[in-house]
Amino acid sequence: MAHSKTRTNDGKITYPPGVKEISDKISKEEMVRRLKMVVKTFMDMDQDSEEEKELYLNLALHLASDFFLKHPDKDVRLLVACCLADIFRIYAPEAPYTSPDKLKDIFMFITRQLKGLEDTKSPQFNRYFYLLENIAWVKSYNICFELEDSNEIFTQLYRTLFSVINNGHNQKVHMHMVDLMSSIICEGDTVSQELLDTVLVNLVPAHKNLNKQAYDLAKALLKRTAQAIEPYITNFFNQVLMLGKTSISDLSEHVFDLILELYNIDSHLLLSVLPQLEFKLKSNDNEERLQVVKLLAKMFGAKDSELASQNKPLWQCYLGRFNDIHVPIRLECVKFASHCLMNHPDLAKDLTEYLKVRSHDPEEAIRHDVIVSIVTAAKKDILLVNDHLLNFVRERTLDKRWRVRKEAMMGLAQIYKKYALQSAAGKDAAKQISWIKDKLLHIYYQNSIDDRLLVERIFAQYMVPHNLETTERMKCLYYLYATLDLNAVKALNEMWKCQNLLRHQVKDLLDLIKQPKTDASVKAIFSKVMVITRNLPDPGKAQDFMKKFTQVLEDDEKIRKQLEVLVSPTCSCKQAEGCVREITKKLGNPKQPTNPFLEMIKFLLERIAPVHIDTESISALIKQVNKSIDGTADDEDEGVPTDQAIRAGLELLKVSTLVVKLTKIYYCLLLIIIKSKKIFISLSHMNIPFVFLLILKKMHTYIVEIRLNIYNFVS
Repeated sequence: MAHSKTRTNDGKITYPPGVKEISDKISKEEMVRRLKMVVKTFMDMDQDSEEEKELYLNLALHLASDFFLKHPDKDVRLLVACCLADIFRIYAPEAPYTSPDKLKDIFMFITRQLKGLEDTKSPQFNRYFYLLENIAWVKSYNICFELEDSNEIFTQLYRTLFSVINNGHNQKVHMHMVDLMSSIICEGDTVSQELLDTVLVNLVPAHKNLNKQAYDLAKALLKRTAQAIEPYITNFFNQVLMLGKTSISDLSEHVFDLILELYNIDSHLLLSVLPQLEFKLKSNDNEERLQVVKLLAKMFGAKDSELASQNKPLWQCYLGRFNDIHVPIRLECVKFASHCLMNHPDLAKDLTEYLKVRSHDPEEAIRHDVIVSIVTAAKKDILLVNDHLLNFVRERTLDKRWRVRKEAMMGLAQIYKKYALQSAAGKDAAKQISWIKDKLLHIYYQNSIDDRLLVERIFAQYMVPHNLETTERMKCLYYLYATLDLNAVKALNEMWKCQNLLRHQVKDLLDLIKQPKTDASVKAIFSKVMVITRNLPDPGKAQDFMKKFTQVLEDDEKIRKQLEVLVSPTCSCKQAEGCVREITKKLGNPKQPTNPFLEMIKFLLERIAPVHIDTESISALIKQVNKSIDGTADDEDEGVPTDQAIRAGLELLKVSTLVVKLTKIYYCLLLIIIKSKKIFISLSHMNIPFVFLLILKKMHTYIVEIRLNIYNFVS
């Protein structure tokens, strides 16, 4: 078929077979139909088709005219862009367009068409993808290197690609975009600050969260071009950090965010930047040092970071900031320690000496956070912290500030529960922290009521959790009691004694309230309230709250009845929990989230509630002692000699008389004594009433009958 020909000012235009002239004299639909045929022709041509290249040269020039580049119809523009992309491929390496202005117009035009990639569901998406694939494969934009306006062209291209990328695109789209942009960086002579900004802006947290796909694209591009782009990144940070020229880029205020992101992408991008950070760590500006410390904390502490081993001078310089004169900087370093201990146990030795100094810091907040950092790491894995670090926490249980003491005590309690009770890391870990139980109970000797109350709460929640099933709870108490040192045993006994005395004081208060009101009874009630107040935190407020609570008890019979059950000698552990729950529920106010009055009454109820020992618990404890005598207990697994366990069990039963009636305990002790003569002998230095021992001596003839009776009782 003959080629149709027509004339323009530049010469004859030859169209492919079957394609008539394309001009403004035809309809849009017809123009699209003819352009599709032209697209097909150029698509099928290759670089070796010299004759066809010469034949369609004028058509190539015609398609680059303003008529097409500025055409209002997007379908026409897309088809023309596809033609132009193929023309650059066919005529490479020399394009048929020689005018710099025309080349700029063409590439800006192609860039605008790439915006069509955004809609992946468009019927024309495949053609937009073809356009991208073509210019990426041919590296068409590299022609612009020699143009004066090349930076404007490249910057617009980058902005367009970063703006259109979305989660609807497949890996091929992502790959072609990276190919296209990386060729400009790797094969060009320079990367302008403006072009660099179009890449780096996608790493800024606000942009990163807004468009995750653009972040991934920038990340892939930087990885691909790391070697080529590194000098320009170094120059940018040098200008901002060292020379203070923040005006060179709108991203100057985000330099530390960018450094962190770039380090995570490829540490080689910052080879020449890290020494600048070491310099900044010694800045005279407190805020500047603080920013660098925060940045390096994230870089050193990151899970897969090797920065500390790769850059030891920077690491040592950073450690020096633990002794910084500026409090927020020391605080930031201490907070960093937990992440470092958890992610890099090998650095624990370096951190230990600095944490030791900070554990004695004059600032309360820093001492507090030293504890938090160590405990956080220990709770993740006890092997992450050495004995020195745990000892720092131990020392802080005697800190002059209550907030620090409380954090240290609670931290040790949590560690103890995880590794001693729950055996989260085996026997070795349990042995490593076995001292904690004694240390916590020793604190009961402190004069501060706050410390004593916290020990009671820790004992009930962490050392012998009250919510355990009865048998398990008594087993836990049995072996704990058997392994405590003498001072800890005395402290625990004193704790139970104090709780029991307070329980009696509350019972006396209830008895006084029930009496007819007289001047004498009012004075007696006030006197009793003052006694109870001394057993609560913040006596000033406690006095007012106890007066209020006394009035509640007078007015509300239901609450009074619940409290009477709670302080009754026959109250079981389950009943106690129910009473506490009901009383706090009635006193609570849903509209008042923070209720100091209720919190104070909770302290009182916690102290007087028998949550560990009742008649059922005693039976379980006796069975546990019997198992030790019979050799069926877990004494060996618990690391407690049997004799030691039995002696402790008997002592514990004796102490339990604070809660359960004496006669019942002694009656139960009888079974154990009968079963083991050795234990009978050991009772000589227990404070068992002499009359009771004499009775036992006379009971040999009735042993069989009594054993049967006792077995029935225990069951």
